[in-house]
Order: sequence, then structure tokens, then C-alpha cells
Amino acid sequence: MFRKIFTIIAILIAGILIYAATRPDTFRIERSTSIKSSPEKIFPHINGFHPWEAWSPWEKIDPAVKRSYGGADSGKGAVYAWQGNKDIGQGRMEIVESTPSSNVVIKIDFIQPFEAHNTIEFKLERQGDATKVTQAMYGPSPFLSKLMGLFCSMDKMVGQKFEEGLASLKAIAEK
Repeated sequence: MFRKIFTIIAILIAGILIYAATRPDTFRIERSTSIKSSPEKIFPHINGFHPWEAWSPWEKIDPAVKRSYGGADSGKGAVYAWQGNKDIGQGRMEIVESTPSSNVVIKIDFIQPFEAHNTIEFKLERQGDATKVTQAMYGPSPFLSKLMGLFCSMDKMVGQKFEEGLASLKAIAEK
């Protein structure tokens, strides 16, 4: 009896591991909003890390987070590092590409609670009297991420934070 139970459990675990291995090797999480403002007015809020404190939902998770800034004040070369509680961990971001009023690309390196190296991208597209702002994060999906993704949705979790941040950015830019 014990042997049958053990065999069934082993088969279930093996099945989960095999299924996780078949998941995509990359991920992409993306959200957009329309802001009744020009790209020129929105761009400064995302092209440097100092303004992020006003709109980024990640900034509100740990009020005692330790922040450091380096490199350029804004645009390519601007650097932001953080060390916080277990909910936000530790990491570093650097703007690696900045096209005025249209695009910002950020390299983000998570150090704790797990190591990950991804890309965040903001695109601004004028649409009449408004601007479509798209925030995306993408990168590799190693086996552990694939396995975790079977039990919790990164798209839902991170996407919800993107939606909160874009809503805050919208409120600021439409003033």
C-alpha cells in the first residue's frame, strides 16, 4: 500500500516537472493605458528614477526601503538600486536606452529574494490629444520560474502592479 502511494506521488511530481519544462523559455508581461496628455509631458516621469517615487506602486510596499541613485540624473545611464523587506527584495535598474518622448528601456536585475535579469520597456505613442503608454517586462524564464508559474500567475501579479502604476502616472500627467 505504501509503495503504491509513493509511486503515485512520484508520478505526479514527475508529471508536474515534465510539464513545467515544456513551458516557454521567455516571458512577457504588458499593460497599456491612454493618458490625456502629450508624450513630452509624460516622458520626464519615466525617463529618470527620482520621479518614480510619486507613481510607482513598488515604492509604497516598503516605506523603509533603502534607495540609491547613480549615473546620469535621467536618460541613458541613470541607475536606481534598492534594498527592502522580503516583499520587494533587493535589486538594481539602469536606463540603457532613451528616445525622447517615445521610448525608455531599462535593464532590471533582481538580487533577492531570487536572482533574475529582465528588461522593462515603456513606449509612448501619440493618439490625437492623448498618449498610449505601454509598460512591458520581458526576459528569460528559467525552469524554476516555469515551475512557479504553474501555481501562481506572474502576469496577473506583476500586471496588476503595472496597472496600478500606469493609473498613478495617468493621474499625475493629467493634472
